[in-house]
Amino acid sequence: MHTREQQLQAFGRLLDIMDELRLKCPWDKKQTFQSLRHLTIEETYELGDAILNNDLQEIKKELGDVLLHIVFYAKIGSETDSFDIADIATAISEKLIHRHPHIYSDVTVENEDDVKKNWEQLKLKEGKNSVLEGVPKSLPALVKANRIQDKVAGVGFDWEKPEQVWLKVQEELAELNAEIEKGNQKNIEAEFGDVLFSMINYARFIKVSPENALERTNKKFINRFQYLEKEAKKIGKSLHDMSLSEMDIYWNKAKEFYK
Repeated sequence: MHTREQQLQAFGRLLDIMDELRLKCPWDKKQTFQSLRHLTIEETYELGDAILNNDLQEIKKELGDVLLHIVFYAKIGSETDSFDIADIATAISEKLIHRHPHIYSDVTVENEDDVKKNWEQLKLKEGKNSVLEGVPKSLPALVKANRIQDKVAGVGFDWEKPEQVWLKVQEELAELNAEIEKGNQKNIEAEFGDVLFSMINYARFIKVSPENALERTNKKFINRFQYLEKEAKKIGKSLHDMSLSEMDIYWNKAKEFYK
């Protein structure tokens, strides 16, 4: 691995390149916070894909793209004397020191849960009116539910055991089935949401990321279905022309390859 001096030199080179691009490149000169926003989101999702695939080379590449965006935002901020990369680094460094009193002060913690509780309590002392203020409104619903539950657990609003959460899942499923029997679509949707919310909570208790778990299942299903499509083409058939029993033969074969 590189020395700290080499790391700083590499980062300084990136800052120099950004300065030059902002000065000379027509595309880079036109960019604003708003124009970069959707690109940043896209790069973040690409990084997430690389992490799920455990592709270290791709992770390195996508981290570079995300870092470029951070440097880009810092450069734009510096042009109006609002902030620069030093302000960003200093602010996050100070926050990390303040939020880790068990490292930089005399606070004692027993485990990870204590660290998370201290983190949320410190945020409230910093002027936050609610522990949920830090949950972005634009997060996808599944990710948002996980963050909400994680946040409130940080201040002690939580179940004690996984078994209790699983009982809650079963309770919500029973309520959903009751509404399905009644046929009230609005109530069915509400109860279905409660089932999802409780399942996401249960995932947290069994140390599973619901987002990662669902995305892995998505990828697995895509791989299996595309295998089915390819095998159908080999025998000159369209899926529309195949019976479910015929498709099941290839689907079961696909399950052997993609588990």
